[in-house]
Amino acid sequence: MVVVTSAHTDADTDVDKLRKALAAEHAAVFAYGLLAARTSGAVRQRMSAAYESHRAQRDRLRTLITARGGQPAEPDASYALPFFPSNAELAVKLAVQLENGVAAAYLELVAAQDPKVRESAALAMQEAVTRAYTFRPDPPTAFPGMPATATSPTASPSGGPAGAGG
Repeated sequence: MVVVTSAHTDADTDVDKLRKALAAEHAAVFAYGLLAARTSGAVRQRMSAAYESHRAQRDRLRTLITARGGQPAEPDASYALPFFPSNAELAVKLAVQLENGVAAAYLELVAAQDPKVRESAALAMQEAVTRAYTFRPDPPTAFPGMPATATSPTASPSGGPAGAGG
């Protein structure tokens, strides 16, 4: 009987997945530098906060890769964007698309062997999805199908319960 062993360990697989997430973070850092320059006011502040968040996550991933004996990839000099954000509206649209891509990159890591890596990946996905949600100009309705007046804090009562005196 011949036993075949693989030189590719679970730790190597985790490092490969960490590298994919790192590549997404490198791209996000690049893109948010460009996106912040296309916006102003509160949107620019959110873009700058996203930039800082991705920088911090990038640094955490580099540390995780190195701790597992891997070599973190350096960022590319530039990245191709799906479209050029010539105004604030397009910058926001690209930010949403970017965050969805980052979340997808972390999806593989939630199946990592190391539970700490899984937890970190799940939190990073949550942050990316939350950022994507907050960048959307029109957030989804809290209670789809319910009339807006039913949830409005300024709605006036249509009378009291039957038999109530006034």
